[in-house]
Amino acid sequence: TAFQEGQVNGKNYVSARDLAEALGAKVSWKQETQTIDVISANKTKTEEADTYKVIKVVDGDTFKIMYNNVETSVRLIGVDTPESVHPNPERNTEFGVMASNFSKKMLEGKTVKLVKDVSETDKYGRLLRYVYLEDGTFYNELLVKEGYARVSTYPPDVRFADVLLEAERFARENNKGLWG
Repeated sequence: TAFQEGQVNGKNYVSARDLAEALGAKVSWKQETQTIDVISANKTKTEEADTYKVIKVVDGDTFKIMYNNVETSVRLIGVDTPESVHPNPERNTEFGVMASNFSKKMLEGKTVKLVKDVSETDKYGRLLRYVYLEDGTFYNELLVKEGYARVSTYPPDVRFADVLLEAERFARENNKGLWG
């Protein structure tokens, strides 16, 4: 029997195909039976990335690029670094400065690939993106794995939550950065 999208007993249902594609998976579809043949994960999906030069690092998890001829802030998805440039100086921390310095060293003046998840921007108007370095390194993961950031996910932007949680586990177990 075919299952229709909609609400059943107060729960919302969507098709597995729509859900898989929204999460970045590739779906092979059998047209004749209208069923899924194969769902394959696409872990990095950098082939759809846009490339930009980082103009300035604001702090550990935010930087600026030229986007549509306008200087625009980019916020890394899925991570949160301690404060280093908060207007209230009491909120700024030594680890925040360390995270900011690490991001400056790794990103400033470099060309990076930016990959969107579901949301375009956050409530402050910053682009929300996953970041890949020129050598293909997944920067959001590296920042967490080196102990400069914690995992901080906000649905619906959770495509790499499992990768980031594994990186945080590694940082904790190896006493890296914040966990040292």
